[in-house]
Amino acid sequence: MNNKTAYMGLLLAFALILSYIESLLPLSFGIPGIKLGLANLAVLLGICLIGYREALLLAVSKAVICGFLFGNLSMIVYSLAGAVLSFVIMAVMVKSGRFHLPVVSMAGGVMHNMGQVLTAYLVIKTYGLLYYVPILILAGIITGTLIGIAASLVMPYLKKIIGREENL
Repeated sequence: MNNKTAYMGLLLAFALILSYIESLLPLSFGIPGIKLGLANLAVLLGICLIGYREALLLAVSKAVICGFLFGNLSMIVYSLAGAVLSFVIMAVMVKSGRFHLPVVSMAGGVMHNMGQVLTAYLVIKTYGLLYYVPILILAGIITGTLIGIAASLVMPYLKKIIGREENL
């Protein structure tokens, strides 16, 4: 029996809950666009547990729904650019089997920020955005690594749960 739809629904709900929690946190890093990216945990778990196509749909759905719930149309555009670029690098790295989840997530965090910078450049058309790049790379490394560590900690338990359900 194929439970991918149920797992996708659970991961999307998880992503939305994490986005809501993140919207409540009074964290301000002083740089526009820097967030913890807690909801990306759901996308990383999706890549590893339910498949690439489904995880891409999850990433896009998360960006659009979170944008409508907690942001605006502009946020959706930036979030989609970051989500797709992040997804691509994480999917390639997971598929290669050569990288641990914190490294995969770190690369995803950095690429998410770079996708947003590229989008901002296309909208604003100023090279002044390049000053943000080193800070955004550092933020992506730190937050991505933390999300990857969290994924590493929960992954064995989720694999056991999914394995049990598939054997029923």
